[in-house]
Amino acid sequence: MFVIVEIQGQQFKVEKDQKIFVHRLDGEEGASVEFDKILLIDNEGSVKVGAPTIKGAKVVAEIVNPLVKGDKVLVFHKKRRKGYRKLNGHRQQFSQIVIKEIEA
Repeated sequence: MFVIVEIQGQQFKVEKDQKIFVHRLDGEEGASVEFDKILLIDNEGSVKVGAPTIKGAKVVAEIVNPLVKGDKVLVFHKKRRKGYRKLNGHRQQFSQIVIKEIEA
């Protein structure tokens, strides 16, 4: 059984006991989080599609690590023949969660 859930504007295909990284969530380690924007449920071939979401369905997850920094992304700007160069770096903050249960 898997579901497609929307978490902070991004869609994830999740199953029970799966660990995923999402944009940073507020909460401590071990806190329980519920997501109710379920877009699709597939239960061994029985597919239920929401319009836009499925009423009464939710995903319960637990925060494993509240702050994980992603890889550094370098942003380089240059204008040729003008002597203009600019280098910026950015590290996105994520939270690691584990899916505890899926309620259809």
